[in-house]
Amino acid sequence: MSDSQTMLKLGEEYKLAIRKALRLLGKKNLSLIIHGASFPAVDEQDTGFGSFTSQGARNLVDFTKDIFSSIQLGPAGKTKSVDSSPYTGTVFSDNPLFIDLYQLTQENYATLLSMETFEQIVANNPQKGNNKTAYSYIYEKQNLALKETYNTFLRKIENKDSKALSLNKEFEKFKNNNSEWLEKDAIYEALSVKHNNDYWPHWNDEIDRNLYNMETEEGKIAASQRIEQLKTNYGYEIEFYNFTQFLISKQKEEMKNYALKNGIKMIADRQVAFSDRDCWANQSLFLKGWCLGCPPDYFSKDGQAWGFNVMDPEKLFSPDGSLGEGGVLMFNLFRKMFKENPGGVRIDHFVGLVDPWVYKAGKTPKVEDGAGRLYSSPEHPELSKYAIPSVDDLNMDVSPDNEYRVKTLTPKQISLYARLIEKIIIAAAKTEGVDKDSIICEDLGTLTYPVEQVMKQFELNGMRVTQFVKPEDPNHSYRGKNTKEKDWIMLGTHDNEPISFWAKATIKTPEIELHAKNLADDLCWDEHYIGSYVDILKKNPMELAKAKCVELFAANAQNIQIFFSDFFGIEDVYNKPGTSGDANWALRLPNNFEWFYFNQLVQGKALNLAEILAYALKVRGLDKDNADLIQKLENYAKI
Repeated sequence: MSDSQTMLKLGEEYKLAIRKALRLLGKKNLSLIIHGASFPAVDEQDTGFGSFTSQGARNLVDFTKDIFSSIQLGPAGKTKSVDSSPYTGTVFSDNPLFIDLYQLTQENYATLLSMETFEQIVANNPQKGNNKTAYSYIYEKQNLALKETYNTFLRKIENKDSKALSLNKEFEKFKNNNSEWLEKDAIYEALSVKHNNDYWPHWNDEIDRNLYNMETEEGKIAASQRIEQLKTNYGYEIEFYNFTQFLISKQKEEMKNYALKNGIKMIADRQVAFSDRDCWANQSLFLKGWCLGCPPDYFSKDGQAWGFNVMDPEKLFSPDGSLGEGGVLMFNLFRKMFKENPGGVRIDHFVGLVDPWVYKAGKTPKVEDGAGRLYSSPEHPELSKYAIPSVDDLNMDVSPDNEYRVKTLTPKQISLYARLIEKIIIAAAKTEGVDKDSIICEDLGTLTYPVEQVMKQFELNGMRVTQFVKPEDPNHSYRGKNTKEKDWIMLGTHDNEPISFWAKATIKTPEIELHAKNLADDLCWDEHYIGSYVDILKKNPMELAKAKCVELFAANAQNIQIFFSDFFGIEDVYNKPGTSGDANWALRLPNNFEWFYFNQLVQGKALNLAEILAYALKVRGLDKDNADLIQKLENYAKI
C-alpha cells in the first residue's frame, strides 16, 4: 500500500474531516450493511464462509471505525443444509457456521480444535481466492470440526484440564440462562438424527411431531417420557448442539465488546419468518391452516405464497391486553436481539407484523381463494373475529388487497394495531436500554393505512431506497429531498443490484430523462449548469451512480445505510430474489478489502466518501462557511 493510501486509511485528519462533514450535514448514523457470511477473512484463516466473529471482522471494524457508526448484519439464525438463505433461519438459535474455527485452535479456547484439522479445511476451501462462500462445503466441514472440538472438550474435562474446566463453568451458566429455547432446539436436533430428516412434518412418529404441543394429559405424560428418553438415548447430540450454541454466543459477545470499544454498534435483522424448528417447538401458538404472504401486485399477479406460519392473535395477547404465551415468546426474542445488538434491530417486512396478509394453506394468496388481511377484514367469514376496524371503516369500492381498503381508524383502533410494536418490540428495547430510534422498519413497497398510522403514532423510522424512486412523481418518498429526518436512506438493500448496475440499466431506458432532470434539479447549486449536468447524467453511468451517492448525503434523512458492494464498488449481486442454491447469498468482501477499496477508488468504482461529502456540502449551501473543510475533502478525494 502506498503512503498516500495509508494516510487515507489511517490519517486522523481525514477522519476528522469526514466526521465534521457528516455533522454539518446532520447525519447521526452511517451504517455499513454486510451480512455475516459476507465478512472477509484473513487468508490463512479462510474456511470458505464469512463470520462476524472472525479476525477478518475485527479488521473490518478497524477499517470502518471513526467514520461508520454501525454495521447492519443479516439474520444470524441456524440455516438448513439445503437452503443458505439467512431469512429462513432459526429465531433463537444462532448459526454454528458463524463460529470462528481459528479461535478454537487457540489457548483461550483450550485448544479444542487441532491446527491440522483447521488448516486442512482452509487448504481445501473450493472458493479459495474468490470472494464467494462455499456453503455446502463448509456446512459439512464445520460440523465435523465442531464435533472434534466437542469431543476434545469432553476428554479435557475428564482429564481436569484447567482451561476446559473454566469453559465448562461458562457452558453450564449459558445452558441455565437460555434453557427456555435451547432445550427445544437441541431436542429437535436429536429428533432430526433419529428420523434422519430435519423437516419435522415428515417424521413418522406422532409424539415426536407434537412433542411440546400435546393437548391431553395423557399426551403430555407421553411427551414427557419421550423427552427423558431422548435425553438418555441422544444425550451426545443434545449436548453437542448446546455446546455449539454456547461457542457462538461467547464469540458474539466478545465481538460485540470489541466493536463497541471501537465505536461500532451491531444492528440485528429480524426476519418475518419462523423456521421449521421454531414452528415445531411452538405449534400451538400459530394460526392453523393459514400462511403469511403478499397479495397480488404489479410484480406478481398471483401474489407471493411464502408458506410462513402466522402467529395466532389470541396467543399474542390475552383478553385483558396482557401478553399471551405467543407475546411472551416474541418479547423474549426481541429482548435477546436488543441485548446482543445495542445498535438496534431492523425489522424485515414490517407490514407483516402490523397488518399481515394471510392466505389459506394450499391455496393462492388471492382474494378469490379466501386470502385477506388478518386484522383488517371485518367482512371476511373466517378472519372477521380478529378484525380491528368495522365494515364502516372500509372503502368497499376497492378490493380487499388494496392498501387503502381501511379508510378511517380511531385512536383506540390504531392502538390495537400497535399493540405488538408497543408492548413487545419497544418494551423489549427499553428493557435492554436501547432507544426506540434504533428500531428500523423495513417498510418498502406497499404500506396499508393502519401501518402508516402506527408508524406515525410512534415516530418509527422507515427505509427509503433511492433506486425505487418513481421519477414521474415529484413528491415520491424515495426521492432524497422528500425524506424525513428520522428516515433511513440507502441506495439499495441485500435484495438490490449494485448502484452501478442500476445506473447502466437506467441510462438505456426512457426514464433516464426524468431521473437525470430530478437529480440535476436537486443536486446542482448553479442553475446555469443544470442543463449540462443533465446531459452528463444521461450519458455517463459512473456520474449517474455518483449522483445517487451524493443524494444520500444531501437528503434530509439523518440516517444512512450503504450496502457493502456499493461502498467497495463490487460489481456483483448478493441475492437474486426467487433463486436458491450455493450461488445465491454467496457474495463476500474480498480478504484484501483494504487494498481492494483503494484500487476501486482509483478506478472510480468505490464510493469516494471525501468527494461525495464535499459535493453534498455544496448542495446544502454549506460551502461559504466551510470552504477550508471542502478544500480538504476535495484534496483527499484526489489522492
